[in-house]
Amino acid sequence: NMARRLAADIGRAGHAIVSGLARGIDTAAHQGGLATGTVAVFAGGLDRPYPPENIGLADEIAAGAGALVSEMPFGWEPRAADFPRRNRIIAGLSLGLVVVEAAQRSGSLISARLAGELGRLVFAVPGSPLDPRAAGSNELLKQGATLVTEARDVLDQIAAQIEAPPRPSGFDEEPKDLSTR
Repeated sequence: NMARRLAADIGRAGHAIVSGLARGIDTAAHQGGLATGTVAVFAGGLDRPYPPENIGLADEIAAGAGALVSEMPFGWEPRAADFPRRNRIIAGLSLGLVVVEAAQRSGSLISARLAGELGRLVFAVPGSPLDPRAAGSNELLKQGATLVTEARDVLDQIAAQIEAPPRPSGFDEEPKDLSTR
């Protein structure tokens, strides 16, 4: 419910939702973004959506305001090693990455690490400390991820990033005049 609500609200604010078409949170995020734009990143070829029960959702995304993306060739069956690679693409396409729920060992944490390495914003929805499905997202919060309880928490941070995008290191000085006279 939280993933669907965040995706719908962030989408209505003009941002596309990018996720991996997996069961659960990914499915809910794509459903929330169907009306405004969502991008599903596949671990396998575009003709091999995974999981199979999301084929209908992939069709809805492609028929609406969305896109299906894969770096794998047609016919490629997704393997376990392909999912972290897919997560790299998700992080790269995004301004920020929201972890709604993650166990201690989760693909979402791989995505969050990759997003941080790429200089993207990392957000996490807190969960009960007694719920093992929230251990990873709570740990992200301890490590400095931005706490999310509503879409505004994400939108405010993204707006600040869009207004003043970070400059790559080594480019902090004003440009020098290199013209010859």
